[in-house]
Amino acid sequence: MLKNIVYYMKTMKNTYLAAITLWLAATCQVDAQTGKVLQSFDTPGQFCTGLTWDGHHLWVADRKADKIYQVNPKNGKTVRTIESPGYFPTGLTWDGRYLWNADIRGRSDISENRNGMFFRIDPKTLTVIQTLKSPSPSPRGIAWDGKYIWSVDDVKDVVIQSSTVDGSTMRSFPAPAKDPQGIAFDGHYLWITDRILDEIYMVDPATGFVILIADAPAEHITDITYDGKNLWCLDIQEDKIYKLAVHDGVRYVKKDEQEQEVVFTHYTKNFGPGKLLDLQVHIALPENRINQELIGDFIFKPQPAKIVTDQWGQKTALFAYKNLPSGTQISSEVTTRFKSWNVRYFIYPEDVGSIKEIPADIKGKYVVDNEKYQINDPLIKSTLRRVVGDEQNVYWVIRKIHQYLIGHLHYLMDGYWDTAPTVLRNGHGSCSEYTFTFIALCRAAGIPARYVGSTWNRKDKASMDNVYHRWVEVYLPNYGWIPTDPTHGDRATPRDQAYPIGFLSKDALITTQSGGGSETMQWTYNSNEFYTTELKTNLNIENFADWLPLNNN
Repeated sequence: MLKNIVYYMKTMKNTYLAAITLWLAATCQVDAQTGKVLQSFDTPGQFCTGLTWDGHHLWVADRKADKIYQVNPKNGKTVRTIESPGYFPTGLTWDGRYLWNADIRGRSDISENRNGMFFRIDPKTLTVIQTLKSPSPSPRGIAWDGKYIWSVDDVKDVVIQSSTVDGSTMRSFPAPAKDPQGIAFDGHYLWITDRILDEIYMVDPATGFVILIADAPAEHITDITYDGKNLWCLDIQEDKIYKLAVHDGVRYVKKDEQEQEVVFTHYTKNFGPGKLLDLQVHIALPENRINQELIGDFIFKPQPAKIVTDQWGQKTALFAYKNLPSGTQISSEVTTRFKSWNVRYFIYPEDVGSIKEIPADIKGKYVVDNEKYQINDPLIKSTLRRVVGDEQNVYWVIRKIHQYLIGHLHYLMDGYWDTAPTVLRNGHGSCSEYTFTFIALCRAAGIPARYVGSTWNRKDKASMDNVYHRWVEVYLPNYGWIPTDPTHGDRATPRDQAYPIGFLSKDALITTQSGGGSETMQWTYNSNEFYTTELKTNLNIENFADWLPLNNN
């Protein structure tokens, strides 16, 4: 009896500690992440546009007052005030000794003029020691990288690196989105804000690729700067300055919880004239994942013959029917109630481990070849060499594959699921074919990859889906399985191309997870069927998912 009591107490203690650990982990994911506000205070004016850090203080430009304020970062108090050199000051940056101020009007006081200029200011003598014509007419934010000035233009939607000698353009690339405002340099990456989408982007200056997306703390961020550890940004709507967490070790954030019910229906009608001798219907059963949590048990109609698990661990409800005469209609249903969240991963390429750090059991399962991937095909191998080269960083390998596919394929749903080499030769594919090709190139590079399949809420609170969607998960050491979707990334702006990398939508119910062909699901997802009929027997087979909101969300 005593032993049982001791065992019970130990069990309860372990359960309690595990629960506390899970709670703390969940709390950390919600309360701390890139973009979290650590501090805030009021701006020195009401129309502040520029922000920079000089190593000790913040400097803030005000477009209406034509002033530049030196601000104490501990309490937001103004230390000193100087005149701006132009008529519409925007971005600010610090080069280690002097202030640089971008101005969209330059020397003109005519409001319609966009004659952007850069002014180099000695804050000690209050003199302009250099004036440069901006490489674009409407410079908003500017940043110093140790040698050159980076600027963003909100009219041309471009990011420009320019010379401090004569203002000439060294290089440029498209802005992440359509209304860039602020820009900062952290010694390795650029950070750029967008006013319309209210987002902050970490951008690779070598490629212009958006690497990371974070929510802005307010709805009208005009500039951003980096103090060596944290980001600071300036909001003109709430008249606030915010200090933000960055690169703090938090891997993801979950938000926007909703509760949904999905009724997945597989429908079969026998038009005859012969019998449907045997029908086996497999409907994939969703599981708890980072973006979804099941509520209660599945509701089956009728009860399935059994629950089956394939070699990938995918569970399906098996509905079995026999000897169905002409005119018979059969409906198999699985109802799932669940909570879902939008999930955003914060992936810093330098934090991703090497291929050598990938667990052997994962590599052994998810780097193998099969009929859809054909990773030893000469076209797969040559494409991989051309696209990846000698790149060793796992993040950059998958990113280069992502960019290549969205640049060389176009979406076409023609009813076929061709192999990866065929898709590359054709130059087009559906979401499944983009997925197969992405997986093939990843596996050829030695990076584990698999796919997930889902039904998708089509944006009405109550909607029907019969199109569905499939995308990729890749294994990044130190991060685990990360979603990436080359189909949804096949868009114009750098932000939209990067958006599906490390993002899971609350509007997806993931039903299927697989490394390839399955004895139950074959190469499909959501549902699959096997049947035999008498000769000259015609069947109509349909499947669809009905989405219904719960709790009026």
